[in-house]
Amino acid sequence: MKFKIKGWGGVVLLSAAMLGGAAWYMRSTSPKSDASVAAPPAANAVAPTVFEIPASDTLLAVEQRLVNNLPVSGNLKAVNTVVIKSRVAGEITELQLREGDYVKAGQVVARIDPTEYQRRLRQIEQQADAAKAQVDIAKRQYDNNKSLVDKGFISVTALETSLSNLTGAEATYKAALSGADVARKVLDDAVLTSPISGQVSARLAQPGERVAIDMRLLEVVDLNSLELEATLSPADSIDVRIGQQATLQLEGREQPVTAKVQRINPSVLAGSRSVLVYLRLDNVNGLRQGLYGQGQLALGQHTVLAIPLDSVRTDKPQPYVQVIENNQIKHYVVKTGLRGQLAGQTDTSTWVEVSGLPVNSTVLRSTAGALREGLPVKGKP
Repeated sequence: MKFKIKGWGGVVLLSAAMLGGAAWYMRSTSPKSDASVAAPPAANAVAPTVFEIPASDTLLAVEQRLVNNLPVSGNLKAVNTVVIKSRVAGEITELQLREGDYVKAGQVVARIDPTEYQRRLRQIEQQADAAKAQVDIAKRQYDNNKSLVDKGFISVTALETSLSNLTGAEATYKAALSGADVARKVLDDAVLTSPISGQVSARLAQPGERVAIDMRLLEVVDLNSLELEATLSPADSIDVRIGQQATLQLEGREQPVTAKVQRINPSVLAGSRSVLVYLRLDNVNGLRQGLYGQGQLALGQHTVLAIPLDSVRTDKPQPYVQVIENNQIKHYVVKTGLRGQLAGQTDTSTWVEVSGLPVNSTVLRSTAGALREGLPVKGKP
């Protein structure tokens, strides 16, 4: 079938039909608008993770009775120590003791050949006998002259001369006796004894060796009384008093020992500008001279707000403490003060006084690690 379009009216109708068809085609092929498409369901929001802090990693910040401690260290020394030296020169004829042997006070520990000193004593004793004979002669002469003076046969001057001779002879005799005492003392010094009871810590000579005067032979220590010689700065020594107690840890010994301040050197050492303090140990069983020890000297007690020292973190410009507050981590900047240990506790860790921290705060220990501020947490002390 053929259509014929006549006139301008037909052209207009044809154009309108074509435009309508194009519009219908465009609507059928174009994507649907957002309003006509159903929106997909929104994704569920992720809930924030809450970290649970175990009770072992927290503590309650409260006032504690803190013992103000001063660190001390040094070597153990025997209170009674003696070095036995030779008092005379000669050859050692007897020296049987060795390191570790026990000795008693007054026990003979060594002998030096006494032959020379025995003969010297005999010589001086003989000289004393000769001087005694001169005294006897001068005494008889004086007595004779005195009787002659009484009878008028000799002058008084002769009597005075005989008296002077008698006085001189007596002085010579007394000098000889003193010389004999000295020689006897030298002979006695050839036998060496220990002035204290203890153990031999060093043997410095051998039998048959010839020694000079004041040569070291043996060293004896008394281990029944030991003390620690601690070196302190003048500033630290100001608060140290006799009788203050310290807890010491000695090398090779697991259990700590207690000691008390026994003596304080009144002078400052010229070279090191330090003060020596001597702490007497209460229990010396199994201890040896020279052992190294270190510990804390209790200077006094103070009631302060304190926490363990390792709970104060220093990875920021200012020291701070991690606290659980409103189920979140909060950082409090603090200032530290006195350091020490808890009074009456077996805990030997160091505690420190802090300011700037609310009382009864839940503080994180060092075992909890570093946590960012604002982190949601859950935990109780």
